Amino acid sequence: MSARRILIVGGVAGGASAAARLRRLDESAQIVVFERGPHVSFANCGLPYFVGGEIPRRDDLLLHTPDSLWQRFRLEVRVKTEVVAIDRQARTVTARDLTTGRQSVEPYDALILAPGSVPLRPPLPGLDRPGHFFVRNVPDVEQIRHWITTRSCQRAVVVGGGYIGLEMAEQLHRCGLAVAVVEALPQVMAPLDPEMAGWLHRELRAHDVALHLNDPVTAFEEPPDPATAQASVVCLRSGTRLPADLVILALGVRPEVTLARQAGLELGTLGGIRVNEHLQTSDPHIWAVGDAIEVRDRVTGQWTLLPLAGPANRQGRIAADNICGRPTRYEGSWGTAILRLFRLTAACTGANEKTLRRLGLPCEAIHLHPGSHAGYYPGAQPIAMKILFDPHTGRLLGAQAVGPEGVDKRIDVLATAMQAGLTVDQLADLELAYAPPFGSAKDPVNLAGMIAQNVRQGLVQHAQWHEIPRLDPARTFLLDVRTEAERQQGALPGSVHIPLHQLRQRLHELPRDREIIVACQSGQRSYFAARLLSQHGFRVRNLTGSYRTWSAAQESPAAAPPPSSSGNG
Repeated sequence: MSARRILIVGGVAGGASAAARLRRLDESAQIVVFERGPHVSFANCGLPYFVGGEIPRRDDLLLHTPDSLWQRFRLEVRVKTEVVAIDRQARTVTARDLTTGRQSVEPYDALILAPGSVPLRPPLPGLDRPGHFFVRNVPDVEQIRHWITTRSCQRAVVVGGGYIGLEMAEQLHRCGLAVAVVEALPQVMAPLDPEMAGWLHRELRAHDVALHLNDPVTAFEEPPDPATAQASVVCLRSGTRLPADLVILALGVRPEVTLARQAGLELGTLGGIRVNEHLQTSDPHIWAVGDAIEVRDRVTGQWTLLPLAGPANRQGRIAADNICGRPTRYEGSWGTAILRLFRLTAACTGANEKTLRRLGLPCEAIHLHPGSHAGYYPGAQPIAMKILFDPHTGRLLGAQAVGPEGVDKRIDVLATAMQAGLTVDQLADLELAYAPPFGSAKDPVNLAGMIAQNVRQGLVQHAQWHEIPRLDPARTFLLDVRTEAERQQGALPGSVHIPLHQLRQRLHELPRDREIIVACQSGQRSYFAARLLSQHGFRVRNLTGSYRTWSAAQESPAAAPPPSSSGNG
């Protein structure tokens, strides 16, 4: 019996992982990887950091070369080779060498598609002008660095406020350029809810990055004088005109499905390749992984596109297992992701509130602002956290966190809790490592669980930041229990000030015919006040996250408040 021949279209995360796993499982298989670009395995998540010089050498981005993959795994890798057709009946692909133009027909027993994604290219006038760059591969970032140095660039415009856009904004700022970020939505980082994205808006402005939100690009015009702009004048819907020596186009990506469509493979409603739980396409001899496929959202059950390296790596491994007769399921993704932006880290896992409300799923949102480690140990930094859960079952639905430190490990714990099926109530009982330099005896994850427990047990009801502008003074009394010094730094509009330590002595000043919403700086003291007032017969809700969350939300223009839900406000 001859050895199986397994072909892989595309390298990088999904394809290269599949190839290496296949070899570990089957020493006799003939494995051929076709890669359209010049590099088969590179750190695409590290590309922005090469532009800024944090990764100093181009070769540091190259994880493997065709030679190293042959030496280690006996993988045949053909770079600068594009697969242009699949004959499913004959089980062959047609590959074209992009250097010589020569075509060959290659038979397969199993085929893995890992073609990745392609940048969105909206039909904007001037999009393809010189000095406009996408950030998809090593040649892209080499060209960006060359353009910056040879043109002595001073001003950059980044179009798009997602992961790549913000990472590039940070790195271009590191290069000494004046940077503007343009985003068509009212916020950057769409996976975050607006009040959480507000912290990133504040951080960008603190580093003199001009932020143009809710203001899409309408055209890229030729500059009247190269001395004023070497790339283009970026025109926005508002009429703003931004001269740019360099433009980064980070408008998002779409699945690269040309080959799959031409081969008649089933595509999903979102435009990605449709696969089953074993990552098998509608053809039983063809598997697909990575950015090009649709996967199940583990929270909502909906199909989604998730162009992230972590899931792509796991998918490559799972596809290889199934090809080699080791039945393995891909259950979907939580969408766990993280970003560094100057001094802040932002991370998320699971669904955001916008998605849950849009789908009509019951959810409760809580906000907290714990320290990254014990407050009495020097250097503790606040973390803004948001937890979403089903108020009926306690199921953890999503989490977001932003802060200078300690964000990564909290999101990883929460992502693990979601994978394990823990409820928010069980978070309170997690036994997590504690020493003053690293955390607190009540870790932020524990605190999140305790707050959720209080809600589910009926000890407190919450108000949300987006309710504040809509409050009716005839029905609601907004109470601020902070100190006078805190209040002088900013206050909720229409609030009445009674410090927490004076509250018991001043109960007679509070109305009994109106609901009281209590706020403090972060939500803890207002919770204490809410418990006190409820036991004295007042109708009361605690403003979750309180002033810090509300003030961060003000950094997001035109942030639409979520519609009412079946949660406790």
